[in-house]
Amino acid sequence: MDFNRLKDEVIAYSKTIGIDKIGFTSAAPFLELKNRLVRQQELNYQSGFEEPDIEKRVNPSLLLNDAQSIISIALAYPAKMTVHIQGKKGERRGIFCRASWGQDYHHILRDRLRKLEEFIQTKLPGAKLQSMVDTGELSDRAVAERAGIGWSGKNCSIITPEFGSFVYLGEMITNIPFEADMPIEDQCGTCTKCLDACPTGALVQGGQLNAQRCIAFLTQTKGFLPDEFREEIGNRIYGCDTCQTVCPVNRGKNFHFHTEMEPDPEAAKPLLKPLIKISNKDFKERFGYVSGSWRGKKPLQRNAILALAFFRDKSALDQLIEAMKDDPRPVIRGTAAWAIGKIGGELAQNELEKARLKEKEPEVLEEIDKGLKLAKELV
Repeated sequence: MDFNRLKDEVIAYSKTIGIDKIGFTSAAPFLELKNRLVRQQELNYQSGFEEPDIEKRVNPSLLLNDAQSIISIALAYPAKMTVHIQGKKGERRGIFCRASWGQDYHHILRDRLRKLEEFIQTKLPGAKLQSMVDTGELSDRAVAERAGIGWSGKNCSIITPEFGSFVYLGEMITNIPFEADMPIEDQCGTCTKCLDACPTGALVQGGQLNAQRCIAFLTQTKGFLPDEFREEIGNRIYGCDTCQTVCPVNRGKNFHFHTEMEPDPEAAKPLLKPLIKISNKDFKERFGYVSGSWRGKKPLQRNAILALAFFRDKSALDQLIEAMKDDPRPVIRGTAAWAIGKIGGELAQNELEKARLKEKEPEVLEEIDKGLKLAKELV
């Protein structure tokens, strides 16, 4: 078998199925990555969403017998909407990060990888292939970096010369000895714009992220958000793009190659007040197709409440008061109480005082007390 010819055929076919960039690397262990992951664990900088077994994350041979090479793919997603909508007083809006604007990227990349697998099988029947996207064991970024898709930026994103960092990544381990591509030289230079702009200081240094402080991670948690991050979230409902939008390489990068990735503005920038009481059925219909829905509605509702507090939206007080009184979930009741205090006013104080007499949950009572303190400071 002429594997160089097969590689050329795979590259050519990838372009016909909507893969914007493809690269190849060996299946050798990612030794440098292993050292970084061990250090991340020691510092408690991991999110907890990762594969816990570091050996599986760095050794492709544990995932596929006779692993010889890895194919890395990248698909570019839009950085700007074609239809613009803006919130206004009384009708404030939240925002999903760009990676969650269209259909769930896991499905999109799996579709492309499946087609690529089928093509390779027609050329080399019996080839061993194993694909994964994001939730797989391997580090998408480490594979993409070594396969020459892009360099690993100081913002911990893969940055491609063509599309910037606005790309989804996936990979396929194979038992085919494809020739490896050359990695791309780091082009961040002395730039520190992403480090300087990170709202919570989650970027500890270039290429090192403390996920426990990262807004993209924090918006996905289900409990009470730590006090120090509540105002920093702003109106973000899911994810954070700050370290990408400030990146000079991303300036002017905006690609609309894939219809599945095009955002519905009403879903990407939803009105906040309707989110407070959205039913499970409506949530699934409106947001179930985006990747940002994977943790369910509670984190997004909590974030919407924090966003209303960020805007100090007095028009939301009635709905927030109802949530504080009647929502069965302590996190929502407590977050609503904090938001009511943040918005402030006589009505806010009166309702918080009344809620304090009826509430039984200690965590919610603590949030009511925080709300009362905030409301009194605003008088």
